[in-house]
Amino acid sequence: MTDLDSSLLKSRIKQILVEDLMLQIKPEEIGDAQPLFGSGGIGLDSVDALQLVVALEKNFGLKIADPEVARVVLSSVDSIAQAVQSGAKPG
Repeated sequence: MTDLDSSLLKSRIKQILVEDLMLQIKPEEIGDAQPLFGSGGIGLDSVDALQLVVALEKNFGLKIADPEVARVVLSSVDSIAQAVQSGAKPG
């Protein structure tokens, strides 16, 4: 995946975060490496995590069943993009 594809993917993930979770911020205000949960993050909680898992499956076909895997994958936009890229099926 090229840098352009990667940056487009990250933009799409930020858009999904804002739209699906109804955040009161703009997608461009979310840093790629910024934590999504906890202090210093954008303030997501466990309900947001469930909604995000559903949105990622709907938009990218990314299935996250294990809570420990979800904790790692959902930590930042970068980690979500990496999971989408490695879990993406061709075609």
